[in-house]
Formats: sequence, structure tokens, C-alpha cells
Amino acid sequence: MSEEAVRQRTDLREIVYPAAFDPGARNAVETCLRVQPEEKVTVIADQSCREIAASLAKALDRAGCRWSGFLLEELAARPCLEMPSAVLTDMESSDVSIFAVTVQPNELRSRMQMTDVVNRRKMRHAHMVNITPEVMVEGMCADFAAVDRLSQAVLDRVRRATYVRATTPAGTDLHVELTSEYRWFKTSGIISREKWGNLPGGECFTAPAEVNGVFVVDGVVGDFLCERFGLLQETPLTIHIEGNRITRVKSDNKALEREFWAYTHMDANSDRVGEFAIGTNIGVKKVIGNILQDEKFPGVHIAFGDPYGAHTGAPWKSSTHIDVVGLGFNIWLGDATGEELIMKDGIFLLEG
Repeated sequence: MSEEAVRQRTDLREIVYPAAFDPGARNAVETCLRVQPEEKVTVIADQSCREIAASLAKALDRAGCRWSGFLLEELAARPCLEMPSAVLTDMESSDVSIFAVTVQPNELRSRMQMTDVVNRRKMRHAHMVNITPEVMVEGMCADFAAVDRLSQAVLDRVRRATYVRATTPAGTDLHVELTSEYRWFKTSGIISREKWGNLPGGECFTAPAEVNGVFVVDGVVGDFLCERFGLLQETPLTIHIEGNRITRVKSDNKALEREFWAYTHMDANSDRVGEFAIGTNIGVKKVIGNILQDEKFPGVHIAFGDPYGAHTGAPWKSSTHIDVVGLGFNIWLGDATGEELIMKDGIFLLEG
């Protein structure tokens, strides 16, 4: 980066932001990332999230650490097809990174370049994609210690299961075969070097061996389609899955139907179920039309596309990854000895 570009970078400390962001920002820095005074942090944000980034900067100052802050628009044109080299270079000397950005179409590659550095260096990374003021004062204020206890209880059980059954009143009826070849992870908001996580946290996920059945998306769809189509309770998207692949989709909202089909057919594995997950953030009481928080809503979500193979162990890849969220789940975990009902009508039957 040139000296002139350095001089023109915005100082996040100078940005005024709502005081209501402070509890969520402190939760991120102190509870979720456990930033220490001797550490260095890279903060990556954009203009739409500048106030949230400013609240995170104040929390980092409170922690007493060194940090660097970047606004993407000051480094590159949007959509950001490649992660700016200044960001990647700064990350090479950091222990922790935070990504608070409203995503745009065709930016997955740049995000993967960033997470490649995170994975290689085993950084603690908070992925706050599409973070909004509403999420900062709701999902980011959860009791993440309690979420972590519940997530661990779920994790202990799913690791023993060989299959999952899931149903909803809207018509979801899934059978998910699991394999010990693919690893389970919890991203409960307590972020470690083992696996970077989304904030707000609260899920257990793996790559499934095979998924068959119907998934009715009456919550939300992910990536940039989430902002475009919002809550789907009035116009749900029904996805038919056979042998882990989408066979057909249907919705009264034909634009949603077309755009979801196009998104899930960008490459050879875009229509393949890459993730099966159980949301565990009991601090989230409703879906709000923001996938960052909504995928943590208690219940099941799945994603089509990349299976995060570096973590799950799945050997295949995709250039896309899109989550879908349903509501009101019943969830059974099964193995050769029988089944256990762990959620009924959207309420966990487990204690953390």
C-alpha cells in the first residue's frame, strides 16, 4: 500500500456509533475472541458496517491490544473480486481477524482468500458477514457461555449418531446419513484456533454423507439472496433432494425460484448438500431476514455447495455456498440402538 493510501485510510476511532453497539462489541472481543493485550488484530469492514467496526475498535482498545483497521472501498472497487493485498499482508502478522462486511455478488472468492490465510495460520477469526445494527443488539448480546454448553451437548450426541431425521409443520421431511469420515464442529460463539466462526455464533455442523427428502425453506435463504428476498414464511421455497443433489425447487415467488436455481447450478457441485447444521443460539428468538443470525436460530439449516473440506474432511469443493433455514423443527438422532428426539416443535429437549 502506498504512503498516500495509508494517509487516506479512515481512522475507525473517529467514527461516531450508537452506544447500544457496545455490549455486542465487547462480547465479540472479550468473550468470543478472548483478545489478549499482547496480541494483534486485523479488522476488515466496509462503508455499510463502519459504525459496527468503530464499536469493535473501541472494544479492542479496551482490551489493550494492537490492531489495524481497513474499509474495503478505500482499497478496491466493489464487488471485491480479490481480497486487497494490504489486508492479506496485515493478516500475516496478526493473531486474530474480524470481518464485518455487507457482501455483494461474486465476492466469495475474496472471502475464501481471506479464510485461506486464517486456516493456514490458525488464526482466531470472527466472520460477521452482513452484520447489521439489529444483529449487534440482538444476536451479539446472547449468553455465549450458555450457547456453548448447549452446543457441546448437541455435539456429543451427533458425533455418536449415524443418521438424523428432521421434520417441520411446513413439510420438511429429511433423512440425513452421517459418516465418521467427516468431522463435526461447533461454532458456538467461543472462537478457537481450531475453527474460525461466524458471529453471532451458535451451531454444530458437518458435511453429510447423503441427504434425501424435502426441505421447505420458510425461514430465509443465504448469501446476497437473503437481502433480496427476506423472510419466506408467506412464499416458502420447497427443495427436493435425492442422493445429496437438488432435483427440483418450487415457490410461488418465481423470481426466488429462478435465482436460487441459478445460484445452485454455477458449478458441478453447487447443487450438492455440503453442510448439515443444527442451530443452537437460544438467545435468538425469531428469524429476522439476515442469514448471519438466522442460521443460528434453533433448528436445522443446510447449505448447498462448498463443504468447508479443510475442517469437515469432505474431499470435494465448490465455488458457491448458500444456506437455507427452516422453522419449527422436530429432530431425531439415530443409530443402531434406536432414536433420540432432541428437539420438538423448535424447542431443545437437552440441557447444556
